[in-house]
Amino acid sequence: MAEQDFSARTQRINLVIAGSGQSGLLTFITTFIMVYLVEYAHISSRGIAAVTVIMSVAKIFDALNDPFMGSIVDKTRSRWGKLRPYIIFSAAPVAITSALLFCLPDTSETLKIVFFGICYVVWGVCYTLCDVPYWTLIGAVFSDTGDRTKTIGHVRAFQSIATALVTLGAPWIARFLSFGGGGATTAGGWSLAAILVALTGMGLFTRAFFGTRERSDLRRHEAVGFKSLFATLFKNKPLFMVLLGSILGFGRTIIQAGGAVFVVVAYNNEGYFTLIGAAIITGMILASFLAPALLKRWSSKTVILLSSLVGTLFNIVMYFTGFQNIPLMMGLIFVNGLSLGLFMVVQTTMIADAVDAIERRTGVRNDGISFSSLTFVSKLMGTLAVLVFGIVLSATGYQEGVVVTASMQNLVFMSITLIPAASCLVSMLPFALYRLDR
Repeated sequence: MAEQDFSARTQRINLVIAGSGQSGLLTFITTFIMVYLVEYAHISSRGIAAVTVIMSVAKIFDALNDPFMGSIVDKTRSRWGKLRPYIIFSAAPVAITSALLFCLPDTSETLKIVFFGICYVVWGVCYTLCDVPYWTLIGAVFSDTGDRTKTIGHVRAFQSIATALVTLGAPWIARFLSFGGGGATTAGGWSLAAILVALTGMGLFTRAFFGTRERSDLRRHEAVGFKSLFATLFKNKPLFMVLLGSILGFGRTIIQAGGAVFVVVAYNNEGYFTLIGAAIITGMILASFLAPALLKRWSSKTVILLSSLVGTLFNIVMYFTGFQNIPLMMGLIFVNGLSLGLFMVVQTTMIADAVDAIERRTGVRNDGISFSSLTFVSKLMGTLAVLVFGIVLSATGYQEGVVVTASMQNLVFMSITLIPAASCLVSMLPFALYRLDR
C-alpha cells in the first residue's frame, strides 16, 4: 500500500519536532555529563582526565565513521526511501545508551570509568545512525532552496528552544526526581531525569519517519558505488572550505561543554547556569529566525564571516570585563549566542548548496556522505571543545571539595572566552575562500 503524501508545511513541522527532540537529548548529555561525573558520580580530577581522553578518542572514532555512514545511506534503497529507515530503527538504541551514561554503578572509580567509556562509545555509534540520515533528510524532502533554508532556520530555532528548555529545566527535573534526597539533587535524580529526557527526545524524533516523505525523483536515482561517492566528495572544494572553517571554529562550543562547570567554579552555584544558558540560547533562537532574512540580503559567505567576527570581538570583550558583573556578562553571552545561531544555520545551508552544485557538475548526488560531513565536523568541534576544556579543568586541579582560588577561576574563564575568540578568528580564512554563494 502506498504511503500517504504530506504537504511541505506538514513535513517542515515534523522535521522541526524531530530535530527538537534530538537536540534536547543531545543538550542534556553535552551540558550535564561533566556535572554529573564530577559532582554526583564523584569522579576525581585524575579520573576526569581519563574520562576526557576516553570521550575525545571516542568522538574522533565516531566522527571518522560519519563519512562511511553517509556512503552507506547513499547506497541504501528501501520502500521507505534511503534515509527514513535509519530514523525509526535508531531511536530506541540512542534512548537506551543515552540513559546509561547517567546510570553509573556504585562501585570503584576505575569500574565507573570503564562502564562510562563502554557506554559512551556505543552511544556515539548509535547516535551517528540517527544524526546523519536526519540532516540528509532535509535536503531529500525539499528541492526548493528557499523551502530548504526556511526549514533549516526553523529546525535550528526550535532546537535552540529545546536546548533552552533542557538547559533550564533539567537541574530542576533532576532535583524533583531525587527521591529521598531531602530536597537536594542526587545521582539517582540525574539518572531518572536522563531516562525521561531520552524517552521523550527520541519519541519526538520518530516524527521524522512518520511525518515525512523523500522526494520521488531521488528515489529513482540508481545506487552509486563507494568509489564514485568519495571521488565526488573530494572534488567539492566549497564543501571542504566550510568543513575546515567549522573545525577551526570549534571554540564556539566550549561554553556548551564547560559552562555548567564554570558557574560552579566561578560562583559556587550551578543555578547561575540557568541565567547564562538563557542568554546564549535566546541569542541562538533569535539568530535562527533572522538567518533566512539575512541570507536574502547578503551572501552566505558574508553572513558567516560576520558571525565569526562578532564571536571574536565579543569573547575578547567578555574576558576583559570579567565575570563578576553577571548582567553585563549575560548581555555579552547573548551576542555570542546570536553569532553561534547564525553560524549553525548558514553552515548547514552552505553544505546543502555545495551538494546541489556538485550534482550539477558531476551528475552524482552524494547528499548522504556530504551531510555526514556536517555531523562529522559537529562531533569533531565538540571533541576539541571537551578536550580543551577538560585539559584546562584538569590543569586547575579542580574537583569536588577543593578550595577554589582566583587563579582557578581565571584559567577556566579564559577557556570559555579567549580560546573561543582565537578560534573564531582563525576560522575566517577558510570561510573567506568559499567560492559558492547562494
